Amino acid sequence: MNPTHKQEFKPAKWMGQNFLIDRGALKKIVESGELTKDDVIVEVGPGFGVLTFELAKKVKKVIAVEKDKTLAKILKEQLLENEISNVQVVEGDMLKINILELIGNDTLQIAHYKLIGNIPYYITAPLIRKFLESGRKPSIMVLMVQKEVAQRICAKSVQNQMSLLAISVRFYAEPEIIAYVSKKSFRPSPKVDSAIIKIAVKKPKDLPKIDSELFFKIVKAGFAGKRKQLINTLSRGLEKTKGQVKEVLEQAMIQPERRAESLSLEEWVALVKKIS
Repeated sequence: MNPTHKQEFKPAKWMGQNFLIDRGALKKIVESGELTKDDVIVEVGPGFGVLTFELAKKVKKVIAVEKDKTLAKILKEQLLENEISNVQVVEGDMLKINILELIGNDTLQIAHYKLIGNIPYYITAPLIRKFLESGRKPSIMVLMVQKEVAQRICAKSVQNQMSLLAISVRFYAEPEIIAYVSKKSFRPSPKVDSAIIKIAVKKPKDLPKIDSELFFKIVKAGFAGKRKQLINTLSRGLEKTKGQVKEVLEQAMIQPERRAESLSLEEWVALVKKIS
């Protein structure tokens, strides 16, 4: 890495740019990806390419998506200087890029594609949902996220901690925390600690046997009124009377006064089955 590049570049706070400098954390990210020589990795937020270079050693191809024009230019120069030919730098906003166009139609490439990244934390929820709801789901996602967000997504017990993101992840995948990472492991240092999470995407046969569109319509209605009772949020969101909602909730063995964040995935599935 040419040191002048880092000296010239000033991180943008509004883009959530915090660069990982902990080699141990980088190693854990790489190991968690279960990488093979056939893999195609979509890396979000490659920055100066520290993780990119490690991934490139182990996989067939890395598609590095960088929003910052200056960083994208620096990364391309670094790849040329180091004669790394299996990395494609795509300049753009991952939230706006079409995944189908990014991955293509190659059957082998689709089968071996994974998502890895030290992502800007403000895009965590939309990024995860974008890939999980896509027609081109990765087999594995390994991401650096805020510690508290990781704990919510991966909590084994509910304890009123579930969120719309957590339920969305659990519908499509099995999440787990790989390691916690101190804020001191970044430059500049963020205000919070982080965690590496691994999201293993379920095969179609392992998904809940319900209409996914109806499922998310009901879940979103439930979460629409934060901290409000389900009988009220579902009645308003689904345009049903409170009597109708109460009846369905009781059939699903869910107390009407409970709140959305207290329900497990299994309870949401049971509720959707009763409504459908």
